[in-house]
Amino acid sequence: MNSRNDEQAVVTDKVLAASLQEQKAKGPALRQVHSKSHGLVTGKFKIEENIPEQCKIGVFTKVQEYDVWVRFSNASSPKSLNGLKPDTEGDARGMAIQLRNIKGNQVPEDESNTQDFILINHHVFFLPDVQGYIDFREFQEAIENGISPSPELVQKLAPSLAIAKQMSQKIIGNPLLVQYWSTTPYKLGSRFIKFSVKPSELEVPPNSIPTSPNYLREAMSEYLTHRQATFDFLVQFYVDEDKTPIENPMQEWQEIDSPFTKVATITIPPQVFDSIERKELDESLSFTPWHTLPEHEPVGSINLSRRKIYHEGAKARRSFSQTSH
Repeated sequence: MNSRNDEQAVVTDKVLAASLQEQKAKGPALRQVHSKSHGLVTGKFKIEENIPEQCKIGVFTKVQEYDVWVRFSNASSPKSLNGLKPDTEGDARGMAIQLRNIKGNQVPEDESNTQDFILINHHVFFLPDVQGYIDFREFQEAIENGISPSPELVQKLAPSLAIAKQMSQKIIGNPLLVQYWSTTPYKLGSRFIKFSVKPSELEVPPNSIPTSPNYLREAMSEYLTHRQATFDFLVQFYVDEDKTPIENPMQEWQEIDSPFTKVATITIPPQVFDSIERKELDESLSFTPWHTLPEHEPVGSINLSRRKIYHEGAKARRSFSQTSH
């Protein structure tokens, strides 16, 4: 292992230790991030006909339809012990897609036969690398304890804080009607891609935030009472390190440099999902970029750190759930 990999492993372990400590303190049975769900819904993921040959890899090899679970969420951690952030407070919003009954040799993980795609409703990530998690946590803890962060830390985090502010200031009315992005890169065979999910119906953002703390779940529930939601699943290819860098998820891959190509359609039919049974299933599932075929393996330092952090967080959550029953 080279020194860069050694450093990555050390920092990842630091992030993991802090994450597990926070999980234990604020919600042992909850996800440490994306802890508040707006709904777990079932649907179909259909590969398009006549997609470019360079896209016909892994789950996109041929025209077929997969059963999927799709989970919509707020991105933040619990605010206090089992205290979830209300939808009325600014936050990034997440979309996690899990294709079921996948055939092929998977990257070894805690479950098999699934392919997950993880996205948020912002086109870039707010941290440059795994060290950013350490710096950002230090900043947050200082603020929470009424201490002024050091000027050096504030300066270092200035770009991250600007992006985080943009994320938290977005007002959305319905998670089914906004676009989501992977922000980090992934393999598509021997090439690299980012991906995005765009609804066929994009909402006009509301002028003001509704007052209900669960208004996003309520909006989804009302929408899916009588209507289906459909999304385009889009990919864009790596061009070069200047225009489409692998190791800087804070830089957008511009469409002018790498246009999106549609490879699949996601359909979420009308359904009732706001039930105790569905909520229990929601909490029992885990979503991670590392539930994947090798052809779609995550790349970059952020994704590398997620492998261990997500796995250990899910394991701790399941362990607590088993011992508490």
